[in-house]
Amino acid sequence: MIMIADAIRLTLFPAMMALAASSDLLTMTISNRLSLILLGGFFVLDLSAGCVVLIAAFGLFARGIIGGGDAKLAAAAALWLGFDHLLPYLILASLLGGALSVGLIWFRMTPMPEWLARHAWIERLHQKGGGVPYGVALAAAALAVYPDTAWMTPAA
Repeated sequence: MIMIADAIRLTLFPAMMALAASSDLLTMTISNRLSLILLGGFFVLDLSAGCVVLIAAFGLFARGIIGGGDAKLAAAAALWLGFDHLLPYLILASLLGGALSVGLIWFRMTPMPEWLARHAWIERLHQKGGGVPYGVALAAAALAVYPDTAWMTPAA
């Protein structure tokens, strides 16, 4: 999928710009279809990182490895981060998720203090066999990678 995105990025825009220039030079018109192709190509490239993550994450969801909310959150974050920051995001999310899982295993093996048991959400986290709030790791990884994105770095 990444190779397809690179092929589109490297060929579609230059080809459409060359076609627009030649069409305008020869006929003094630029087809609406050409502008729509450029617009559609942009959205395909922009959404492709999210689509790749959504497909992979729903594969994990279908196998019961992660929750549906986690799959959707990872895909939505990928839209904001794009392919340029996707690998660092996924690696960091995996590492943080692993640390969170190990921490929860340790927490579930120790007796819970009485004062913590009064909080329903902590009690739920302490239950053996309970899930892992992987969205915490996904959000933390996204927030760590986000400052390096084009959204946060000044244009040169």
